[in-house]
Amino acid sequence: MKRAIPAVVSAAMALTLVLAGCGGEDEPVDPDAPVTITLAGWSLASTPEFKTLADGFTATHPNVTIDLKEYDATNYDTQMIADLAAGTAPDVYVLKNLKNFATYQSGGQLLDVSDAGSALGSLPALAPYQVDGRTYAVPYRQDSWVLYYNKELFDTAKVAHPDGSWTWDDYAVAAKQLTAGLKAAGSTATGAYQHVWQSTAQGFALAQTPGADLLSGDFSYLKPYYQRSLDLQAAGAQPTFGTANTNKLTYQAQFGKQQSAMLLMGTWYVATLLNQRRTGDADTFEWGIAPAPQYDRSTAGTSATPVTFGDPTGMGINPKISKSKVSAAQAFLAYVAGAEAGTALAGIGITPARVSAPITETLFALDGVPDDDLSKFAYGTHEIRPENPVSSHTAAVQNVLNDLHSAVMSDSKSLDEAITEAQDRARHEGHTR
Repeated sequence: MKRAIPAVVSAAMALTLVLAGCGGEDEPVDPDAPVTITLAGWSLASTPEFKTLADGFTATHPNVTIDLKEYDATNYDTQMIADLAAGTAPDVYVLKNLKNFATYQSGGQLLDVSDAGSALGSLPALAPYQVDGRTYAVPYRQDSWVLYYNKELFDTAKVAHPDGSWTWDDYAVAAKQLTAGLKAAGSTATGAYQHVWQSTAQGFALAQTPGADLLSGDFSYLKPYYQRSLDLQAAGAQPTFGTANTNKLTYQAQFGKQQSAMLLMGTWYVATLLNQRRTGDADTFEWGIAPAPQYDRSTAGTSATPVTFGDPTGMGINPKISKSKVSAAQAFLAYVAGAEAGTALAGIGITPARVSAPITETLFALDGVPDDDLSKFAYGTHEIRPENPVSSHTAAVQNVLNDLHSAVMSDSKSLDEAITEAQDRARHEGHTR
């Protein structure tokens, strides 16, 4: 991927001069010497962003080679934490969300990359990665959760398409109507698919419920979101949590192979869907994007600003990186969070951390991306609230809530029992305010 990136080249040159002494007096850095940087990624066959970023950078840095190291997408953090502890982690690694940032940073597992951060100027998604005036990672993506829908399955079921005004009650009604209508038409598809992640219920509950606070120790705000999910499972309007786990269902196949008419998922899925349509791993059909259903009417409709959630996705540097590679790694971070990389990401359907009108136009000009007004509204108009407020307690609380999620969705505990147990556990372990 050949791209002209003069701004990034200038930043990289400046970083090279600033960081020339990072290797210590006994290890001078030659900015023109061949350098190989290892970079963490996941699902490389269906997630093209890592290769896109690597190719874009190396096109103007011919002395740098970037080798991708693949991790399991579901167990990424667990595997990365283990590799960092063992000293086998790659030179540059991705922070999938903000959940473990405080753990990585406080544990000394992130190099100070303030020089790369300073080259980015004003970038709101940068703030969560800054501690005591220093920057420990840079954002390259800022996804938000939206509603994907299959226009053809809606038409088959004779259900009206989303119009941007839906609350969660509207969503639940549509899921049931779709399931019934598709069944009557001889289809085995369900109205909706809710993936097994806790985010699919808890992310929306935290972002949309007035007064909800992850670290308050009061998890009652989760209740209506789980009641709705359990009701849709019982009605057969979405596969059960047990079925999804036992059969290892993927959200990509459920929506891409037209097994479900609706899917709540992050905007990163645009790139995956486009790629899988090209490879045949997804069918070709008419689809669209709508805002996520809303807590109430006050934020619903195209004259309002819908509320959703999403953490930035960032990159940091392993502090055990060879000193001779630090300059190149910092320059790479400056590139991935910059405007040129943003255009490259939009060119494959990924939402970059720095969004502008030209970048939005680039994404919606792609073959296969819907160009209707509602899809553009859903993509570009929303208030994004964090799924993982940065705190040393966030990871522990989310682990507690993941246990709640599994217990509730599998029907192994009643909702009230699971919430009470989670609240008691969070307080007992000292993870609340």
